[in-house]
Amino acid sequence: MISQDMIRLGTSKSVIRELFAYGLQRSQEVGSENVMDFSLGNPSVPAPKEVQDAIIDIVKSNDPMVYHGYSSSQGHNGCRKAVTDNINKRFSTDYTQDDVFMTCGAAASLNIVFKALTSSPDDEIIVLAPYFPEYKVFIEGQGAKMKIVDAKSDMQLNIDGIKEAVGKNTKALLLNSPNNPSGVVYSEKEIKELADFLSKKAKEYGSPIYLISDEPYRELVYTEENIQFIPKYYDNTIICYSWSKSLSLPGERIGYVLVNNRCYDSTAVMAAVGGAARFLGYVCAPTLFQMVIERCVDVKPDLETYRKNRDMLYSGLTKLGYNVAKPGGAFYLFIKSPNGDSEDFSERAKAYDMLVVPGTTFGAKSYVRLSYCVDTQKCEKALPIFEKLMKEFKK
Repeated sequence: MISQDMIRLGTSKSVIRELFAYGLQRSQEVGSENVMDFSLGNPSVPAPKEVQDAIIDIVKSNDPMVYHGYSSSQGHNGCRKAVTDNINKRFSTDYTQDDVFMTCGAAASLNIVFKALTSSPDDEIIVLAPYFPEYKVFIEGQGAKMKIVDAKSDMQLNIDGIKEAVGKNTKALLLNSPNNPSGVVYSEKEIKELADFLSKKAKEYGSPIYLISDEPYRELVYTEENIQFIPKYYDNTIICYSWSKSLSLPGERIGYVLVNNRCYDSTAVMAAVGGAARFLGYVCAPTLFQMVIERCVDVKPDLETYRKNRDMLYSGLTKLGYNVAKPGGAFYLFIKSPNGDSEDFSERAKAYDMLVVPGTTFGAKSYVRLSYCVDTQKCEKALPIFEKLMKEFKK
């Protein structure tokens, strides 16, 4: 008998991917310039020149057996040291290469951590809605239960909701800031309050509650306030990181797991991470791109196009009367449908060849997600469509 759960996952539809496929079809029919496709979070800004130069130099200067060969399971020493040197310099920490496990991107990192932490089918991982849809697949696939807490109306942390949700079966809480799909950056005040609460509950239950920080958008921040580095506030933190967005490398699948060295029994946690990676077949992250990251770990992303698109759309949409979560980072806008029905809004937008993703898939049925990692001209063309849609709803 074939796994029915896997058949279900293999045949279930991804709304995001369906819209993207529809956009490709419509582009062939009416021209790509006439399709406003805001469905996929695929970076539109090219990888920095330093990345391109590093790839060329590595290939020219090394034996192919080096950059095409295996690394150690945990990753090349040089790459892991470069990663921790960068973190230590930026956040005044004292990590060593032994605190990092290189992975095939944030999806692999999350699956590894969920597997490493889950020891009972009763284990619960709290997720804050709106959330990246694959979290449910990852968490349940690794044997835990996902427990959802809705965000506040401004998409910030719902501390009261979290306090109600945490119980004796809570193994971890998953944070994603800047957030996909809202672009919201969680405030330092709320993170401190959350950390204090989780510390008290862990002491009460006599076992650690882990805080898993999913950080593919950490470098994509447009506010003057620096992004909060969660381990500074909470010892039992594990970070899942990816360069897919910051260096525009989604296809290269390169990232890491960082176990905070002040985490309870951090040596055992890191051993579990290594064991989970082995069990899942996620050892030996791509060698060429470990070598690229070793050289480019300090390279900063070019945010100007994203910032310009964000400012234009946020200003334009709010002037038109839309309720939009204030995006401090990432490259998404979360827009409330005037009638509270995201699927209806998405279908109406589709009639104008504008593609936005219904929030139902993110656990927020009243909102649609717009990915503004596109050419600025498409953002300009979108605003008149949003104006027409608003007039339709007012009728």
